Amino acid sequence: MRKLFAGLAAMAIAAFGAVEAKADKLQDILSKGVVRIGVPLDAPPFGSQDANRKAVGFDIELAEMVAKGLGVKLEMQQITGANRIPFLLTDKVDIVISVMGLSPERARQIMFTAPYANTFLAVYGAKSAAVSSPETLGSARIAAAKGTTQELAITEAAPKANVMRTEDDATAAAAYITGQADLLATNSIVAQALAKQNPNKEFERKFVIRRSPAHMGVQMDQHNLVRWLDSFIFYASMNGELDRLHKKYLDMPMDPLPTL
Repeated sequence: MRKLFAGLAAMAIAAFGAVEAKADKLQDILSKGVVRIGVPLDAPPFGSQDANRKAVGFDIELAEMVAKGLGVKLEMQQITGANRIPFLLTDKVDIVISVMGLSPERARQIMFTAPYANTFLAVYGAKSAAVSSPETLGSARIAAAKGTTQELAITEAAPKANVMRTEDDATAAAAYITGQADLLATNSIVAQALAKQNPNKEFERKFVIRRSPAHMGVQMDQHNLVRWLDSFIFYASMNGELDRLHKKYLDMPMDPLPTL
């Protein structure tokens, strides 16, 4: 009998642990009064630091709007393209807002919201670079932050490409700007910002990898949180706030975005 009760107790504890592991993240955020959001500081205009080392950018302001909408305090954590998903999987953040593109592989690990910004991925270089497609890359060195959508996409499109995989987007951009790399694979809006900041460096678009709208990400099975964020994105689209962010940071109005 003791063994039976011990076995039942162990099963109950395991079941309770499973329930706890799938706790409602939205309710947890509301109860604690704090939301932890991972944001980039290496991908202007979505996220960077100003002269006073204050975080600024599209994703920074969007994170502030999310926290305000939830009615909780914002705890921002700096993330990179490589650790965005690991930070969610290890529960270091509740939400990732980091110009993140959706792919079927990523969707096996985390859940994505509806898109909030319309961008595409492309390869950029000097006008003299004779590159117009993945097939014409040859031995040219392409800088790309590891773990990002562009790094994964260019690797898939050109498995033999000479990709210089860096720790983050800022290092990839620096590698191209300083001549360590011949080309740069990045987000179209990031390339636009880099061109403005570096007028003596050419950022000609050599070819488009693919369209890649930006999505927020949360842990798998957090349906309530995803639903709330989708509602937030819809509301921010209807009241003009997302359009305001597009004009402020991306120098363009918000175009209609695809839905999931």
